[in-house]
Amino acid sequence: MLEIAVIADTHLPRGRRRLSDACVERIRAADLLIHAGDFSTAAAYAQIAALGPELVAVHGNVDDAELRRRLPERTVVEAEGARIAVVHDAGPKRGRLARMRREFGDADAVVFGHSHLPLYESEEGFQLFNPGSPTERRRAPSHTMGVAVADGGAVRFRLLGV
Repeated sequence: MLEIAVIADTHLPRGRRRLSDACVERIRAADLLIHAGDFSTAAAYAQIAALGPELVAVHGNVDDAELRRRLPERTVVEAEGARIAVVHDAGPKRGRLARMRREFGDADAVVFGHSHLPLYESEEGFQLFNPGSPTERRRAPSHTMGVAVADGGAVRFRLLGV
């Protein structure tokens, strides 16, 4: 069994914004951290990477040039037999699940960010998950992150307020 922390859209540093203690604790307790883009700077990436678990990440639309060179636009990670695709922007809401299923047909799930709005959808075993943002909620009611458990070729996601 693999415990996964899932975040996106951290947009650090900016003013007094920081990851909450609850978010940091969840990340440090995880076996793997997935970040779906928009760190903002290479320094923010390094700060998050230093929290401990292996970091799988993609670049987002606001990431600096160094991160855009260093990180892929999309990736797929295998976790205990489950294949999880990661992309920053999954496109328009209309038709998103079907579109992501076509684009990542060999994945069990797609994690994405960009909208800052938490989302979980599934259809016939294929899952979409957006953890929202732990630092910039925009139109979401609260700061959020995700946790997931991968085991035996399956993955289950859960949203947490932080």
